[in-house]
Amino acid sequence: MTDAVIEARGVSKSFGTTRALEGVDLVVERGTVLGLLGPNGAGKTTLVRILTTLLAPDAGTARVAGHDVVREAPRVRAAIGLAGQFAAVDDLLTGRENLELVGLLYHLPKAERKRRAGEVLERLGLTDAGDRLARTYSGGMRRRLDLGASLVGRPSVLILDEPTTGLDPATRVDLWGFIEDLVASGMTLLLTTQYLEEADRLANRIVVIDHGRTIAEGTASELKDQLGGDLLEVTVADPAALDRAVELVAGLAHGSPTVDRVKRLVSAPATGKAAAVVAAASRFQAEGIDLEEISLRRPSLDDVFLALTGHGAEDVAAGSGERTASAGGAPARRARRAS
Repeated sequence: MTDAVIEARGVSKSFGTTRALEGVDLVVERGTVLGLLGPNGAGKTTLVRILTTLLAPDAGTARVAGHDVVREAPRVRAAIGLAGQFAAVDDLLTGRENLELVGLLYHLPKAERKRRAGEVLERLGLTDAGDRLARTYSGGMRRRLDLGASLVGRPSVLILDEPTTGLDPATRVDLWGFIEDLVASGMTLLLTTQYLEEADRLANRIVVIDHGRTIAEGTASELKDQLGGDLLEVTVADPAALDRAVELVAGLAHGSPTVDRVKRLVSAPATGKAAAVVAAASRFQAEGIDLEEISLRRPSLDDVFLALTGHGAEDVAAGSGERTASAGGAPARRARRAS
């Protein structure tokens, strides 16, 4: 694909007897966002470390910005920005000094690194706090500063490994807006996340991996369509009626129901729009089963993820292959961030 900025073909990686990645493929086109989804331990961070030259694959090839991640590692590092799962901010430096330090690691002249630090602070809305020690920053400010550090080198490719982990909802939404601005300016992004609404909002295409393998790929709409239609959902008033509710929903839907016993909720793919709701309500009324709620809704990525993997996005996969890798190379801070 001539417009591919990030390409991975058959990438595999093992740690001892544990297979972290087993032949993963992905392509990120110029000026787009690829969302890489998977539960903890699925192999997301291992793949990020390979794409950012911190690990070498055991098999397969990967190219970033036209350069092979193994044979041309220095060229890859010069083209990318990386923000890891946790803010790598030096609390004993000011925000401005943190950014200037990154410029120093990129071997920028003093005047240039000062200029770029000022530009990044302004872009992130941190100018007023730029000369405060980073230890006085809120969690959201630290995350913005961390993301800004990845921009000092003016990368053409930005790789964000779960960038909003631990942020409150309002700060997360603010950061989403900033990421959208970066994409609008022409940057190419690879985004790993467990927040499915994050991928739904930001990603042009999505790759889902589990246990080191690609299990689905497409746009958010394409993945949702795989469930076969809208979801009929009923919540029963009496927990004792839940099993019978499952039987009734199975007879009305064209897919196997899923059950949340805590919420007393049964859901299944259904067609017919409003007619499906009317038919379900009539059936439950005839059976004498009281419902707290009945609805028909478009599937979410959460529904897709559950259907694909059999578990939620934040569940920890047993026997995962994620391991901490030592890093080397320059710019040192950008490499150290993912180790």
